[in-house]
Amino acid sequence: MGSRRRTVVLAVAGVLAVAAVTWFWPPAHRFVFGPAEPSDRLLVSGNIEAHESVLGFSNVQGRITQLPFDEGKAVAAGTVLARLDAAVYRKQWRIDAAALDVAQRQVDVAHGNFAAARSAVTGAALDFAEKRRDLARTAGQFAIGSASRQAYDLARTAAGQSAAALAHDRALQAVARNDVALAAANVGAARAKVALDRVMLGYTVLRAPFSGVLAVREAELGEFAGPGVAIFTLDDLDHVWLRAYVNEPDLGKIRLGEPAEITTDAYPDRRFLGHIGFISSQAEFTPKTVQTHAQRITLVYRVRIDVDNPDHALLPGMPADARIALLPAPR
Repeated sequence: MGSRRRTVVLAVAGVLAVAAVTWFWPPAHRFVFGPAEPSDRLLVSGNIEAHESVLGFSNVQGRITQLPFDEGKAVAAGTVLARLDAAVYRKQWRIDAAALDVAQRQVDVAHGNFAAARSAVTGAALDFAEKRRDLARTAGQFAIGSASRQAYDLARTAAGQSAAALAHDRALQAVARNDVALAAANVGAARAKVALDRVMLGYTVLRAPFSGVLAVREAELGEFAGPGVAIFTLDDLDHVWLRAYVNEPDLGKIRLGEPAEITTDAYPDRRFLGHIGFISSQAEFTPKTVQTHAQRITLVYRVRIDVDNPDHALLPGMPADARIALLPAPR
């Protein structure tokens, strides 16, 4: 037991000695950890991120009849990614289109009825004018005794009946005018339904909203899809960025728009160009109560470094490092 204990103690002492030499002796430190970062540059690490859009069918549902692409496929904006069985929506469009045709024919009928009612009013007005003249003549003759009382009463009755007929025809004309307006409104409603049917038919086709790479395919041909069901996840690899964090003491040494050089383990001999596109105004990982200087310098701030990615070499989730030239410390 004593011999084994001495062996363990010697082994631990040896490890500590090697660690001390490695840490404090510059040549050994550089051999183990690589060359030290220049003091005028800030090294931050993080992961590549990109705009992701989860795509699916909205407002319609049905079985998937077309799903031509798999994961990893690069697609251009507007590319058809999937189609649903649109038979029900197409039939509804035909029904509403037929209803629109009926509504348009009703407008023609209403216009014809209004024209007939207007002609009837014109005829009734002429008849009423004639009856009023007859009544005036008969009244004059009755006054001088050349016409009988009966003739005067008949003329007055005829004038009254003509006035009533004119009022009736004018009422029918007003109804016919309202029928024209109602028929026109029905045509507008029918057209709106047909337009909505076209929109719904358009929803049965899923298109890429922007150019990108299909990162995830979450559906299969023949499956039932509808609102809330994801079909693809589309990544916009033309616009990627590095999410990283900067210690609070280094926050005053960087600025928006400052260039940065990005490297990855996947492409060790390649340098990607970028610039700082965002610096958070709020610290993260903040202690509930900061009482000492040691606690205060543990605050970090999130930064976003926009990276040029013309050939889509950088992918979401890929670890990367960025080197940023530090500004002179403020006096």
